[in-house]
Amino acid sequence: MAFGVERGEIVALLGNNGAGKTTTLKTISGLLTPRTGGVVLEGESLTGRPPHEVVLKGIAHVPEGRRIFNRLTVRENLLMGAYRRRDAGIAGDLERVLTLFPRLRERLAQVAGTLSGGEQQMLAIARALMTSPRLLLLDEPSMGLAPVLVEQIFETIGDINRQGTTILLVEQNAAMALAVAHRAYVLETGTVALSGAARDLAENPDVRRAYLGE
Repeated sequence: MAFGVERGEIVALLGNNGAGKTTTLKTISGLLTPRTGGVVLEGESLTGRPPHEVVLKGIAHVPEGRRIFNRLTVRENLLMGAYRRRDAGIAGDLERVLTLFPRLRERLAQVAGTLSGGEQQMLAIARALMTSPRLLLLDEPSMGLAPVLVEQIFETIGDINRQGTTILLVEQNAAMALAVAHRAYVLETGTVALSGAARDLAENPDVRRAYLGE
């Protein structure tokens, strides 16, 4: 399976359960090693690099299920995202994510495990942004959230992209994913079955039947 994400894009990966979407993100972030092929970021091979090195190269992964540090506060979770950084931009990035997610500002001292599901998803994305990534991997950001929160999360994903972060998005809510993405790929058992501009795939009869409930 070969595909690419250009700087400044939001690219969506669509597919049924078991199609290989989460596996693809885990391979990019170094959690899995590809049996064939490789991962290249702006001409540099990342194949075989451990996850902490991949983060230092500019890729941040928001996994399915959020995986926040439940016993730490919101502030401590956010600062954990920046723990390998030594630059002067940490305070500015903290202010940036708190502006993107005002609810987190209200809960900085709250233990993260006591947040609602939507707030935990906000925290997971914000923590990843604290790594100052060039590429943000999002795995099922709307899973388990109420519709009003899904809309809010996707609006913020658009804001993050407009601020300069490239995004690779895995999302079961195909309608929302195609609405926010520039391009998309449809995976079937680890193979790219379809690809193109998101607006074109949203009008594709096969995609509409399989993923949009029509």
